[in-house]
Amino acid sequence: MPTPEEQVDQWFDPKKPSTTEVGTKRESDAHSLSVGPDGPLLLHDVALVEKIARFDRERVPERSPHAKGSGAFGEFVVTGDVSKYTKAKFLQPGTTTPMLARFSTVAGELGSPDSWRDVRGFALKFYTEDGNFDMVGNNTPVFFVRDPMKFPDFIHSQKRLPDSGLRSPNMQWDFWSLSPESAHQVAYLMGPRGLPKTWRNMNGYSSHTYMWVNEDGEKFWVKYHFLTDQGVENMSNEEAAKLAGEDADVHRRDLFDAIKDGNFPSWTLHVQIMPYEDAKTYRFNPFDLTKIWSKNDYPRIEVGRFTLNQNPINHYAQIEQAAFSPSNTVPGTGVSPDKMLLSRVFSYPDAQRNRVGTNFNQLPVNAPVVKTNNYDKEGHMQYHHTGAAPVYAPNSYGRAYQDTQGVVDNGWEADGELVRMAYTLHRDDDDFGQAHTLVREVYSEEERQELVNTVVDMLKSDLEEPVLSNVFAYWKNIDAEVGQAIEDGYRQG
Repeated sequence: MPTPEEQVDQWFDPKKPSTTEVGTKRESDAHSLSVGPDGPLLLHDVALVEKIARFDRERVPERSPHAKGSGAFGEFVVTGDVSKYTKAKFLQPGTTTPMLARFSTVAGELGSPDSWRDVRGFALKFYTEDGNFDMVGNNTPVFFVRDPMKFPDFIHSQKRLPDSGLRSPNMQWDFWSLSPESAHQVAYLMGPRGLPKTWRNMNGYSSHTYMWVNEDGEKFWVKYHFLTDQGVENMSNEEAAKLAGEDADVHRRDLFDAIKDGNFPSWTLHVQIMPYEDAKTYRFNPFDLTKIWSKNDYPRIEVGRFTLNQNPINHYAQIEQAAFSPSNTVPGTGVSPDKMLLSRVFSYPDAQRNRVGTNFNQLPVNAPVVKTNNYDKEGHMQYHHTGAAPVYAPNSYGRAYQDTQGVVDNGWEADGELVRMAYTLHRDDDDFGQAHTLVREVYSEEERQELVNTVVDMLKSDLEEPVLSNVFAYWKNIDAEVGQAIEDGYRQG
């Protein structure tokens, strides 16, 4: 019988610096190729495209992250006036737009309990008269990593070990403690909002920074905040563990039953608006997904409210096959130099083509409410078609096509060499500062103690050195007192 080491494929050498799948040297496993440290990412970054495209195809048919979830339909009504910031039609005063929401866990598989401690996905699709607009976010305003090159590794660390097939706190903490940019999100996750009572009782955030453009061509940076009108409520570790055994679908059941009983949940949309030029000198890098903007600097502005009032009549057709992507923008909106967002613009629809099929946008739940005209054709499960119309552009037979040239209204300038590096540091940028503020100034003393207990319980499972020592140092960098309390709690057994 071969030893475990002998069973490993001979082409695999764990001591060799990482390579692409065809064996050439991979320059970085942490930094994507960009035009200058703050510029756009490049399609010819072979390592990034290979890593993300390969990751998008790891699991069929369930989603890789955000596998377990559910959702409902409703409508979004604009109650404020943000017309001076955006020309998007669905954001104009008094407009009502049909929409779909899907809530989920990030790390768990399709059959995992709703009440595991995890970040919750918060994805929205608005069926507007200019086409579909999607917002993919979470119930936290930040994320674990800022560069998409590390995203597959982060998800792998939250899944299962290759030998036992078991989830591993040691693996999770190994990744987190060696990725200091994760500190802010981990501090959120280990706090009270890591266990929302229901989906109805949690906020949603775009997390990413997006762009708005008004009728005069002025550009603004924007963050979306969807604040629950039911109030934020969370559960304890003990309640969550009990529910995991008694009702693994507690959140799915709660949303469905509430809507069925006419108790329609709603969320009020607020935005933070940053003038375009402010981004160059703001004290934090405004495109860093691990950071927030201070509400003192950029107060929230109310936009409107969405209400969920219609359950799906077929969960698979209307929820499981629903496909969301930040690439779905409409005039008056756009993306930003946020590297994670730029990667997701590619990765999300690419994953849907693999998971649902080439023509996933023709499914009723994903189809726009307006007619389309594009030159994409054929592929698996094509339903809509263009008959005998020309399938190429330009053509001489009357089928319209676009040939616009020049500067786009929702873009930004970039100037620099092609580099693999972190964002340009702004005045107050560091990895632990905002995490410290969250733990020390936002959490109560009771919540800090509960965080310590949560982390200590996780560390008692299967953590080993050097991971354990790295975790103690990680938390001491976030907050010296909390870090020492975690170490003391662990040592005292």
